[in-house]
Amino acid sequence: MRKKVTIVGAGHVGESCAMYLAEKNICDIIVLDIIQDMPQGKALDLSQAGPIAGYDVRVEGSNDMAAMEGSDMVVMTAGLARQPGMSREDLLNKNADIVKGAAENIKKYAPNAMILMVTNPLDIMTYHAWKVSGFPTNRVFGQAGILDSTRFRTFVAWELGVSMNDVQAMVLGGHGDTMVPLPSYTTVSGVPITELISKERIAAISERTRMGGGEIVKLLKSGSAYYAPAASTVQMVDAVLNDRKRLLPLSAYVNGPYGIKGQYIGVPAILGAGGVEKIIELKLNKDDLTALQQSAKQYKGVLGELGY
Repeated sequence: MRKKVTIVGAGHVGESCAMYLAEKNICDIIVLDIIQDMPQGKALDLSQAGPIAGYDVRVEGSNDMAAMEGSDMVVMTAGLARQPGMSREDLLNKNADIVKGAAENIKKYAPNAMILMVTNPLDIMTYHAWKVSGFPTNRVFGQAGILDSTRFRTFVAWELGVSMNDVQAMVLGGHGDTMVPLPSYTTVSGVPITELISKERIAAISERTRMGGGEIVKLLKSGSAYYAPAASTVQMVDAVLNDRKRLLPLSAYVNGPYGIKGQYIGVPAILGAGGVEKIIELKLNKDDLTALQQSAKQYKGVLGELGY
């Protein structure tokens, strides 16, 4: 019997997640949205691409939250997108209500599911979903550092004129302007970029990575990124469904490592069938550790606005 994954939200990120996930041919997919008939139409379209794209999983759309019943994983993409000049924190109150309703339905219809949060502001909404659902922390996590690291990898590959496949990167901290790229843990075929790129260029690439989402928002002028966020999300779904034990930067509940207690923030973790199976505590230099702790401190302050 195939695994079942529900995607809540059939906007650009949600539909792209459904497409990339269908192409992996590893699970049946439910696409949920409140807009009447829209998820059904997108699911039907994706299904009809299957004979050409080479997948035969079931892709169904619904406006009824009960359709997620029995899901192994629920991917939460629903929420308002960032607009030009809007920070992720500006989205807080508007998206908190959306996430609350979704988390309550997940608890009702899919009590054994993993929750993968994509809705912004990411780290805060992941904490919110954990609190509302009451699920164990290992089963609630957010897609953050993978996307940020992917952007970093892209910029490094462009800088050096090398294959993106040979670049590995690590970006920690909050999924926002306080994220912490780690050049010493970013490599090209095992060679640290600190040996390949000047400090000045690394600083510029790191800054572009921090502003990567905002750069796309400005270019699009309406809405925000969706291809890379969706691809990053599907990598996480694949890691869980296939128990790949991937070491990935993601938003996980941290209570002790890195001197951070009681909150969700981007850290390296082993992701497998048990969800977040282990947090890896890297040896960070003083500046990077301070930056990570400051990022966490900023997000912890914002949690107070939701009453936590």
